[in-house]
Amino acid sequence: MLFCFALKMQRGYGDFFPESLTSSLTEDQSKQLCDLLGNVKLTLLYKASVYGYKPLFFHKRCDSQGPTLLVAYNRTGYIFGGYTSVDYTRNEQYITDEEAFLFSFQGKFPVYIKVNSGHYARYDNAGMPNFGQQLYFCKNKQPVVYIQGGKSFSFNAERFYGNDSRLTECEVYKVEQNLQTKEKPWRNIRWTSIRRAELMQMMRDYKPLVTSVSRVRILMIGPVGAGKSSFFNSINSIFTGHVTNKAVSGSAGTSLTTQFRTYPVKDGREGKPLPFVLCDTMGLEEQTGAGLDIEDIRSILQGHVPDRYKFNPMVPFQPDEQRVYRPASLKEKIHCVVYVIDGSKISLMSDKLEEKLAVIHREISSLDIPQMVLMTKVDEACPYVEKDLYKIYLSSYIKSKVQEVSSWLGVPVSCVLPVKNYSQELELELNCDVLLLTALQQMLNFADDYLDDVCPMEDNPK
Repeated sequence: MLFCFALKMQRGYGDFFPESLTSSLTEDQSKQLCDLLGNVKLTLLYKASVYGYKPLFFHKRCDSQGPTLLVAYNRTGYIFGGYTSVDYTRNEQYITDEEAFLFSFQGKFPVYIKVNSGHYARYDNAGMPNFGQQLYFCKNKQPVVYIQGGKSFSFNAERFYGNDSRLTECEVYKVEQNLQTKEKPWRNIRWTSIRRAELMQMMRDYKPLVTSVSRVRILMIGPVGAGKSSFFNSINSIFTGHVTNKAVSGSAGTSLTTQFRTYPVKDGREGKPLPFVLCDTMGLEEQTGAGLDIEDIRSILQGHVPDRYKFNPMVPFQPDEQRVYRPASLKEKIHCVVYVIDGSKISLMSDKLEEKLAVIHREISSLDIPQMVLMTKVDEACPYVEKDLYKIYLSSYIKSKVQEVSSWLGVPVSCVLPVKNYSQELELELNCDVLLLTALQQMLNFADDYLDDVCPMEDNPK
């Protein structure tokens, strides 16, 4: 009988532990980790305080489970760990995994650290988990985290886990795609913190195609209250790290913007200016002699209007004689035009305003300047999206509005991007950031198209 009992323990030791485990993550922490990976769900496979800090138990629970997320907790209160998309199999091989990353909660949001290009993500052996043979968890069957050199991941131990190597818990979760949403999105987008970070880095690394242009100039045009100034504030907020309101914005019957403003965006409050400028204008109005005039737009496009010029709806901008006879340089001109349209008021737009936009579109097209549309206030346009911005590309209503704007303004559907500016929020939101940064990336792409087209005539490429 003793022999049978021992044999049962050897073959089925997992049966002596509960199958139902309780996660140490709060609901908000779990959501933040899922945001890093997109539309996924986490299933707790292994909990060290239940199964023990022993490799045998870890592999019994976690081998051949697909992508997994390791979450460790220490006495100082740090929560940190790593993700790998490749199975644990104990095959004694170095694992290449470009999706692998480390993370650490530093405030509300987890900071992630991608595996360095050209380095192994981990070594798959019979021991406890390691990342890059650099960061070890539960080494030598002890509740500790251990660093052993290596260059697979670049992180600072003080910031990563407070230099407190003693663990209070270690958990491993199975990462699965959440199949509850069966609708197929009509546009693919990655709703992850990783994607947000990638887009922000693209903005930092971007360089205009022409050496004489250090920052591309993007002109925002749209009806009063559509959200031109709010778009700048929103982009500025993302790079500042908190919601800002530098440009005057709000709701009013007439345009709150009365000047031509060129807004550079800094990479953080004390950071260097990013390689683009958002140009804000007075809002369009349907009445004659009100709002921005077509002649003013023509002068802006040609680079003649100075920053802080105050518009006069009754008298178009008149450049001085020196400027008239000296053509503006390429860096002073507009490189991309963005129409900002309120998605909740598309069907309410007057014929006169539609006609004015059509005239502007023809004028800009004659200059071969790329044009796209920001469809703002999508949360106000669709209750389905208001509940969850993530559902924006699952909404057939929003899709129909995009097609409507495309049709009457005469731009391709692919050039109409729905977004939500920051207006009432006090904190930044992941999905909002991803939409806004995706739109900005498209603007930079369009500006490059313009510079690539005019480059042979006006400048030399890099």
